[in-house]
Order: sequence, then structure tokens, then C-alpha cells
Amino acid sequence: MIHALMNFEFMRNALISGVLIGFIAPVLGVFVAVRRMSVIADALSHITLSGVAFSLLLGKHLSFFSGLNPVYLGISFSVAGSLGVEQLRKVYRHYQDMAVPITLSAGIGFGVVFISLANGFNVDLYSYLFGSITAISRSDMFTVLLTAILVLTVVLLFYKELFSLSFDEENAKISGIPSRRVNLIFTVLLALVIASSMRIVGILLVSALIVLPVAASMKIANSFKQTFFYSILFAQSSVLFGLYVSYIWDLAPGGTIVIIALLILCVVISFKKWVLKSV
Repeated sequence: MIHALMNFEFMRNALISGVLIGFIAPVLGVFVAVRRMSVIADALSHITLSGVAFSLLLGKHLSFFSGLNPVYLGISFSVAGSLGVEQLRKVYRHYQDMAVPITLSAGIGFGVVFISLANGFNVDLYSYLFGSITAISRSDMFTVLLTAILVLTVVLLFYKELFSLSFDEENAKISGIPSRRVNLIFTVLLALVIASSMRIVGILLVSALIVLPVAASMKIANSFKQTFFYSILFAQSSVLFGLYVSYIWDLAPGGTIVIIALLILCVVISFKKWVLKSV
């Protein structure tokens, strides 16, 4: 059955994109969770929604933008939002956590306005909100591939800096680590992952794929490296099984992926409680 599905190009695009996202999303998600920045994923996803809605609006009224892939403008808005978050943190030095809700509010506000100007929801926008297997093009797949290569390269190059800033930011600053630059790079990477993942998981659900597998892995992992391993394992399981179920039952892939990730989390929590009771 799986072999038969792979005869379709859109399924191959979806599978390759899903595997890549199932790898890079939890890799960044581990750092997001440790740094207690989980809400930032929601903020950037709403900014991405504004970019996609604006792209669809432009395509409706200007022929030049009609053939433009909304993913690209979504990525531009997401990266701009990540830069805005870091700038707001400088403005509110003693209340840096305000940067995220401000960005989230901006994303919701602009998104609603652009959607209303485009005369509401349509099939294209729905696929970006909740994901769509059949809508994943080869260009979308290559966008995810380039994002994955960039993310893995940067994480490998700055792993020690990210690790130090995640667990003890003050000490990392004292030791000479350029915290602002590293934080900015990390936030931009997160924005790229969120924007490039929206075709598979959906803009409104991608933050769940970043957080849920990590939440499950943190319950059973005994080290930081194990947290990465289990997070990737749970994310890949959620993506692959979610894509299969969504195709067979004609469901939105984002919803099925998130539900499976949530079920894995519930199983892990229950297993952990059972082990503790039996000891």
C-alpha cells in the first residue's frame, strides 16, 4: 500500500518534506523548550499567516503576484517577525517577555485584515492553515530541504553557544558568547522552520510539532542528547503516521500529525506514571 502511494509525485514530495520537518522541528524545539520560549513559535506562525494572506491578496489584484508561491512571502514575514522580536527585547530590556505577545498580536491583526480584504477564506488559505498533502509542490519540498540544510549547519556550528545560552545565559555572556547575535540567528532559524513547514502541518499547528515531541521526550530522556533522540523519534512517528492516515481518510495532515503527537505524549506520561508506581 505504501509503495503504491509513492507512485504519486505529491506523496513523494509530502513524505520527503515531512521527514525533513520531523527532524529539524524537534531539533530547534529542544532549545525552545529549555529556554522557555515555546510561545514564540505561536507568535511567528501568526506572522507567517499574515504573509501568506498578504501574498494571496496581492495575487488576487495584481497579475505579477498571481504566480508567486505564498510560501516565500510567508517566510519573509516570519523572518521579519523574528527580527522584530529581537528588537523589541532591546526596547523592553527589563520586560523582554512582552516582545512575544506584541508580535503575536501584530500577526493576528494583520492576518485578519488581509484575510478580510481578500474576501475571507478560500481553498488555498485553508491548505496553508491546516496543511494539505496534495498542495505540496516540488518547489515547496526544495524550500524545506534548503531550510533543513541551513538549520542543521547552523546548529552544528553554534551548538556550544546555544547550549550555554539555553542553560545559563548570564554565565554565557560573561564567558564572551555574543548572546544577541546567537539569539537573533536562532530566532531567524525558528522563523524559517515555521514558514517552510506550513504546507505539511499548517501555520496554526506547526508550533505543536515543535513542542509536543519535545514535551514527550523530556519525560523519559536522561540526558540532553537523549532529549534530541526521542524528540526526533516522536516527531518522525507523528509525521509519517499522520501523513498516511490523512491520505487514507482524506483528513487535514496538520490535524492528524498533531493528534498523533498528542497521543504519543499521553502514552509517555501514562507510562512514566506507571513505572514510578511500580518502583
